[in-house]
Parts: sequence; structure tokens; C-alpha cells
Amino acid sequence: MKKIFTVLGIIAVSAFANAQIVINEIYGAGGGSNSAILYKYDFVELKNIGSTSITLTGAYLQYASAAGTFNGGNSNHALPTITLAPGQTYLLQEGSAGTAGTDLPSPDAVGTINLSGTAGKLALTTDSTAPTSATSSNVIDFLGYGSTASYYEGSAAAPAPSNTTSIARTSGDTNNNGADFTAGTPTPQNSNSGSLAVADLSRTKGNFIKNTFVKNEEITFGAQANDVKVYNMYGQVVKTASVKANESLSVAELQKGNYIVTGTVNNKPVSQKILKD
Repeated sequence: MKKIFTVLGIIAVSAFANAQIVINEIYGAGGGSNSAILYKYDFVELKNIGSTSITLTGAYLQYASAAGTFNGGNSNHALPTITLAPGQTYLLQEGSAGTAGTDLPSPDAVGTINLSGTAGKLALTTDSTAPTSATSSNVIDFLGYGSTASYYEGSAAAPAPSNTTSIARTSGDTNNNGADFTAGTPTPQNSNSGSLAVADLSRTKGNFIKNTFVKNEEITFGAQANDVKVYNMYGQVVKTASVKANESLSVAELQKGNYIVTGTVNNKPVSQKILKD
């Protein structure tokens, strides 16, 4: 799907070619009564995956159930004017079904959309007109997730999230929800969450870290990694190291919660998200 920015009041015309603000991550189990729920609110994280700054003016976030239609009301809301630098994220706090879970890091904006925790459709649009497909003319980016989503970008819907997982973009945008998103530990990041590079936030599927769910106070690496950095959810570096394959790194001093570990393996930047229990 072609991303449309020409009607959005973009500040810099030169940004048209490369800058893209996309739906980067969603979590739909906010609140509720299940003790496994991680966050008190649903969230949608936007991200500029382009190479230059870009501004959205007059944009909307719209939601529909897996089989339903976009119909406004409490299922959409206007976004404030957003300007994001390359790699910068923007956190939208949405609805809550109860009190379970912890608060999100300070959201950039607040809405009331109640996302499904298993299947649904989200559209980032240029205006409030309800989209009728993933390629409607006002759609900037579209995400259909879960096996019952009635439409989506590309050949398949993104996987379903859960009480303990979000779905997040693997790296760029190939306009195929099934290929572009994967389920994993939620990592809500607001626009002040630091300066992690775009590549640093990709979800690697290799053997960088063997135990992304950390129970024994140690991270075990599956490959030799240089310039290892552990970031908290505010983008702050809380630990650094260089390690060999099958070597462990103690994280005993870190509090329970979500972290992003980055490093260089075979001269390539890699990262994985971990949850310390």
C-alpha cells in the first residue's frame, strides 16, 4: 500500500520520499482482572521509520473489531499534530477493561479505544472518514491482527497478541502484516524514550539471547557479541558489556520488568527484548 502524506500538512516537502509514520506496536489486554496482564491500559505505538523528520496534522486513529466495520464513535479519535524524528516513537494510551497491570510510561497522548486482545483492525488515517479496506485512499498505515481479522495489509494478518505479549513491527514496512509483525514482550516507548537506532529496535530471530524470559538473574548469549547495551523502557542504558558465545551476564541489580538488549554480532547490529521476572 502506498503511504499517503501529501494531504497531512507535512512541514518539510523534502520529507515526502522517505519519512513514514507507521503503527509500530500494539497491546490490547489493558486492565481486566487477569493477574497475568502486564499493563493497565491498551496502547498503540507509532514510529517514524523514515530517514527524515515528518509531521502529521489532522490524522486519526481508527479501530474496528475483527469482523466489524469502522464506524467512529468511541472507536476512533483525532491525533494531535505529531512531529517525529527518524526512529522516534509516539505512545498512545488507549482504553482499559479493569485495574490489573502497571501504568504505561508517560503517554504522549490519551484515547479511549478498547482494543481486542486477540484480533482486530487498526487504521492510521488522514481524516475521520471510515476506511472500508486496508487500501482506502485515506489510510496512512493499516494493521489487521489475529486469525479472524476480515482484512489486513498483504497476504496475511499479523499474529494475535495476548495478556503478556504485544505485536510489534520487526523492522521496516513491506505492507504485509503477517510478515511485518511478530508477538513478543511489550515495550511501550514514548517520544522521550531515548535514541535507540531503528536497527536496534528490530526483533531478531537468531541466537543473540537464549533466555529472553529471565528468571535466574542472568542473560545467556548464543553468540559472541560486542558493545552490548541493556536499555530500560525509558531509553536509558543501564548496563554495558561484551560477551562470548554461551557466556552469561548478570542482571541481578536490575529491577523486574522489560528491557531491550542491543549489541553487535558478526559486525551487524542486533537486539532482543527481554522480561526479567
